[in-house]
Order: sequence, then structure tokens, then C-alpha cells
Amino acid sequence: MLTKHDVEIIRELAGRVAEIAALPVQQEKRVLWRKLNALKPVRPMVMIDQVCWNEMNVNGELTLQCQDAECRGYEERLRKNLYQWNHFRVDKVVEPFIRVPRAITNSGFGVDAKDTIAVSDPTNDIVGHHFFNQFETDTDLDKVQMPVISHDTAETDRRLDVAHQLFDGALEIRAGGYDPSYLTVWDPISFWMGVEGALYALIDRPEFMRELASRIVKGYLVMLDQLEAQGLLCQPQTLVHCTGALTDDLPAPGYDPARPRTRDLWMFSMAQMFSTVSPEMLEEFDLVISRPLFERFGMVYYGCCEPLDRKMARVRKIPHLRKVSMSPWVDEELGASEIRGDYVYSRKPNPALLAWPEFRGQEVRDHLQATVDTCARHGCPLELILKDISTVKYEPQRLWHWAEIAMQVAGG
Repeated sequence: MLTKHDVEIIRELAGRVAEIAALPVQQEKRVLWRKLNALKPVRPMVMIDQVCWNEMNVNGELTLQCQDAECRGYEERLRKNLYQWNHFRVDKVVEPFIRVPRAITNSGFGVDAKDTIAVSDPTNDIVGHHFFNQFETDTDLDKVQMPVISHDTAETDRRLDVAHQLFDGALEIRAGGYDPSYLTVWDPISFWMGVEGALYALIDRPEFMRELASRIVKGYLVMLDQLEAQGLLCQPQTLVHCTGALTDDLPAPGYDPARPRTRDLWMFSMAQMFSTVSPEMLEEFDLVISRPLFERFGMVYYGCCEPLDRKMARVRKIPHLRKVSMSPWVDEELGASEIRGDYVYSRKPNPALLAWPEFRGQEVRDHLQATVDTCARHGCPLELILKDISTVKYEPQRLWHWAEIAMQVAGG
């Protein structure tokens, strides 16, 4: 049962978010994201995500006060939203609604990672992993099961009832469907085999690895079929992998809000462990095998931390490609010359610049300006996406200063 104490806290926070969401600047940012994603940008766009929140609490702004666990979950989301608005808003859009997740269960592939963990900061969720190889023989392929999707409608109704008690009159309530955008083949394999084991197997047992990857793709397709059939997919996204997803090109013609389809959505994929493989191997073992997934979605965002500047000839073959990640380890001139105006150049500035013994604002400015200048020379639509922020040395002001510098460089 909800308590008056918890309800008052949530409603006060929700009211503050609603006031911010109603500001004209939110619609201005939506327009800018739509133009960027249409490859007709007004200026570079800036986002900050995957923050080391354990180092951010200032003056109790992130201290949770609710007692009920469900309320604390909403409170945390609201407080982080307000904190980012107050300290590093960049081009994030504050929306006038709250998403309530439907009670959807995915059985997964039936394989859990076996690993040991190394912890450097017990307050931080970011830890080191050593994964053990569970796929050493041909019979191990049978460990991979096809996902089964189920929906507990009674639990979904209960969640929505709680949300109405908390947010009615403040924020619109939206029942959130399953967002299937994160569909990478090689992340699960790296968890099941370890990166070293998987890379050696690509050389020593290529047919085995091709079959393993193909089974994962088949599993994703089975999962997507069930989500579509049950009407459990999410509505067109506002975010896809830390970037703005607003676009006039989605949803696709024939869209029914009651039964969204994969063609109405963005997909995100990557092959980070392929950083050191050849362009030919990237194409053979990821792009070709994953093609049925790319073809199914309306738009595709490809890449993360792996450098793709020397692999663009292959990456260009991805159907419905709209954004390409350019990690801190690319040759920016080469990457921009390959992307040109054909895709969004999704630049990942180096988060290590926030972790030096001293924060050097001029070096951050030079780092960002080099990207802006390079993309301007080659006509690349540009977004600057700061993510994977492991630490700011417990000086949250570093992130605030980074945001200020980035918006100045982007002309925002």
C-alpha cells in the first residue's frame, strides 16, 4: 500500500519534471534531433549517458527518501532526470510522460555467464569480469535455446494502477512495451566464451562460430515474432543507445499504435570484440549473419567502442543504416571521409578526459573542436555522445564543465 509520505515525494518531483517538460526548449530540441536524424542537421547534437551516478550526489539531490521499493524506483528516475537538467542537460529532451514497464518476461537463450569479478570501487556498478569458456565442443551448441516471451497482464495492470495513484495530474502515463533495439550477436558470445576464447575460435573453428552466431540470430528472430504477435513491442523510441531517436521516418506506413512492428523501430547492433579483426571477418561473421535482423527494422544504428573507420566499405552494406559509431580510437579524418553526408557520425568523445588527476578544460575543448571541424569539412551530420563514464574522480563538477564546453563547441 502506498503511503502519504511516498506519494507526496513522488508527486512533488513529478510536478517539477512536468514544469521542465512544458518549456518551449523541449520542442526546439525535438526538432533539432529530427533534423539530425534526417541527415539535415542544424548543428551538432550533444548527449551524456552511462554516468557514474555513485559519484554525482551533491547536496542530497540524488538521496532517495521513499520507503516503498516501487516508489524508490520512480523516485530515482525522477531525481536523475532533474539532476541532469540542473547540471548537464546538453540536448536531452525532458518528456512529459512516465513509462511504466509492462510485466514482460523473456526466457533468453538458456545460457548464463560464468565469471569472476574484480571490484576497484565498491560504490560503482562498473566492475571487471573474467568470463569462462562454456562453448568448447560441438555439442555445446545445443545449450542455446530459443527465447520464449510471456506477459503477466495482471501484474501490468497493478503497475499501471500504482502509477496512476502517483502521477495522475502531473505526468502522462504510458505503458512501456519491450524495446528490442539492442540486438548484438557477439556480446552474448563474449559473455559465454570470453573474448580471447571467442577470437581464437574464429580462427580455429570458424564453422562452429558461424553456427553459434546463426543460432543467436535465429533466437532473436523468434523473439521478435512473439513480441509482434502479442502486441508487446514498444512505441517508436525517443532514445536508441544513448542517442536521440526522434525521426520523421518512423513509424513506417501502416503503423498501428496498438500493435507496433519492428519496422516502426530503431535497431542497435555492434561487434565490439571485432575491434582487431579484418573488415572481411567483420562482414563474414557479423554483418552477413545479422542481416536478417537489420532488414527487419526501420532504421539501424551500428557500432559502439570498436573502431569502424577502416571498415566502412563493409558497414555501408547494412540495410536501413542511419547512424555509425565513431569511437575514441578511430582516425577521425578517415572516418569522416568515409561517412560523408550519408549517415550520422556518432562520435564518442574519450571519457578518459574526465578521469585525469586534474580536469583540463582546454584539452576537452580541443578534443571536441577537432571532431566538429573534421565533420564540417566532410559534410557529416554529427552527434557528440559522451558515455561509458566510469569515474570523474568524485568531482561531479567535471561533468558539468564538460557539458558546458560541449554545448559551446556545438553552438547550442
